Formats: sequence, C-alpha cells, structure tokens
Amino acid sequence: PTTSSTFSDIFIGQFREKIQDVLPQCPYQSDHYLLRWLRARSFNVQKSEAMLRKHLEFRKSIKADTLLTEWKPPEVIEKYFTGGMCGFDREGNPVWYILIGPVDMKGLLLSASKQDFIRCKVRECEMLEKVYESQSEQLGRNVESLTMVFDSEGLALKHFWKPAIDLYGETLTMFEDNYPEGLKKILVIKAPKLFSVIYNLLKPFLSEETRNKVMVLGSNWQEVLRKYIDPDELPVVYGGNLTDADNDPRCRTKINQGGQVPKSYHAREFLKVQYDHCVSISRGSSHQLEYEILAPGCVLRWQFCSEGADVGFGVFIKKNLGQWMKAGQMQEVVPSQRYNAHLVPEDGSISCTEPGVYVIRFDNTYSVLQSKKVRFSVDVLLPSSDSPSSHP
Repeated sequence: PTTSSTFSDIFIGQFREKIQDVLPQCPYQSDHYLLRWLRARSFNVQKSEAMLRKHLEFRKSIKADTLLTEWKPPEVIEKYFTGGMCGFDREGNPVWYILIGPVDMKGLLLSASKQDFIRCKVRECEMLEKVYESQSEQLGRNVESLTMVFDSEGLALKHFWKPAIDLYGETLTMFEDNYPEGLKKILVIKAPKLFSVIYNLLKPFLSEETRNKVMVLGSNWQEVLRKYIDPDELPVVYGGNLTDADNDPRCRTKINQGGQVPKSYHAREFLKVQYDHCVSISRGSSHQLEYEILAPGCVLRWQFCSEGADVGFGVFIKKNLGQWMKAGQMQEVVPSQRYNAHLVPEDGSISCTEPGVYVIRFDNTYSVLQSKKVRFSVDVLLPSSDSPSSHP
C-alpha cells in the first residue's frame, strides 16, 4: 500500500523537476524544505512552484541572504520593538514572544520606515531558519516551525491606529507568502475583550491553516504554557523558572520589553495618510456623519485633517438613525473641541460600550468668515464572530 511518505516523495520528485533551474538559489534544498511549499499549496505542484519562484524574487529584492551579516536594523527598532526568541518548547521548537501592550507603534513608525520593519522581520525569519537547522541536527529530527506566545496584556485603543494595523497586515502577508508552515501554534494569553476586534482586523491576512493554530488561553494560561514549554525554558513572568543571568524574571536580554519611543528618534512629525472622503463645511455650519452600532464591543476609529485652519471635532450618541439633532441635544461621547488638524493630522478611536447611533461631528460654527475643507476616514471595527478556539 502507498504510505503517506511515498505519496509525498512522488510530489517532491515532480516539484524538484519543475524548479531545477532555480533550486541552486534556494537557501535550503532538502526534501523537508520543499515539502513546506507543497503543504502550503495543498500539494498542487503548479501553485507551489509559483509560490517558491515568487519567494526567490522576494529574496533577491530584499537581499535576504545577507540581512544577517551585512544589515543592521535601525537602533530605534532594536531598542523599542517588543518581543524576541527565548527558549524552546518540549519538542525542541523555538519559542517567540510578542508583547503588544508596551509597543509604541506610532513612535516607531515616525522614527523608522515601513521597509525597515519588513526587513527586520525577514531578518528574524532568516535567523530562525538557522535555529531550525541547528535544532534539527542536534535532535536528529526535523524542526521547522516555532511556538509563538502572544502576550496581549495592555492591548488598548491606541493599538488600533490604522498605519500600525496596515503594517501588521503587511508583515503577516510577507510571513505567509515567504515562510510557509513556519508556525506550529500561537498561544494568546491575557486577552482582553478588545482582542476579538484586533483578531478580526488581522484575520484576512492569515491562511486558514494559521487561523487553526491560534489558541486563546483562559485564566489558567500559566498551567497551559507549562504543558507545552518545560518550566526551565519558560521565563518566571510566564509561570516558569527561567531568568536572565542577573535574575531578571522577564528575561529582558532575550525578550525586548519596548516602551515609549523618545521624540529624539522621530524622523517626521506625522505619516502621510490616504483619506477616503473629503467634505467642505461652510462658515458657521457643521457636518455630521452617522454610524449605527447594533451590538456593544465595536470600535469606532477615525483619521482627519483640515486645510488652511483648525476645525472642531466631537463624537456623540443618539437613539434614531436619520433624525438630525443639534450637538446640545445629543449625549457627548468625545467632547467637541477645536483641533489644529491643518498642522498635524488627527486620529483616534473609541470602544462602543452601548448600542446606538454614533455621530461624528465636524464643527465650523465658530468660523464667521472661513469655510473648511476636511479629509477624513472613519471605520467601524467589529469583533470577530468566530474567535479562535479558547482553551479550557
């Protein structure tokens, strides 16, 4: 009978033949390596070939082969981008920690380019490939993926800033396209209610296989982590015995703790934004936008800039859709005030704790002479209807 290994061998043989012209350019040429590309495309040889060829183009354009030896990430990323590799799980796979709370994405993106972040992530992936290689040799079996611990303590509305979410999406796409089968499991710990909204935003960038590897752990998360990771390989702060040489329970030398980026690193005052809409508000008048929120737990997010002079902005809530009301007749959610949005673009978000009609109001009633042009984008971010599996 045909075993699954001979089944794989047949496909690997066909795949090797198809890509023999570029095989020397591949960083690895083992059957295990080729199998990752086949599995990522459900053993469709044609699709796997297209995926691998595209990856080799990507390697060339980003200079992946020399990132570890010839490129150093900007200091601000090295100092303030959270997370890192620390220890191995019980099966010998490296464990990578991501800390969402202490990361100052706005400060980072004002200080370094998006390309630098992508390059930095590729560099980490290349470093991990080397770890897989040495672990495989040491253990005498194939290691090719990592266990990720996603520490979502401190996840807040500031993390919904659109440029940051866009960058996360781009990074995930890069990872899915170029390092297939690289994730063994993602263990989400300390997830607040908002996690469901951020997961819904990032879900489109994840393959179904990756989504199935996400586990949201409950209050017994330390116990579950110890089930997958030996306590001697798990930092004290996560319920294990591991510390740095100076007894630091957070293992800071391996897991970067991030923090607020000092303004001295900022290379620009604000990021260029593409807005969805533009409206002219006559002198002495205002402009209202209505968003019906049917269930609590959504996030209302906005970005805007004005031309030539400042503009008033506030968020209100009312009961009925389509019924125009003055600001004074509605319940204030974000107090109305004037913003110098002609100098620095404004952005923000709120968590909609109660259902109702939320009104975003641009105010120019105070201006006797000048009409205002306002460019803006507004999104209603919904919680995920199919949040990843919760662990008992």
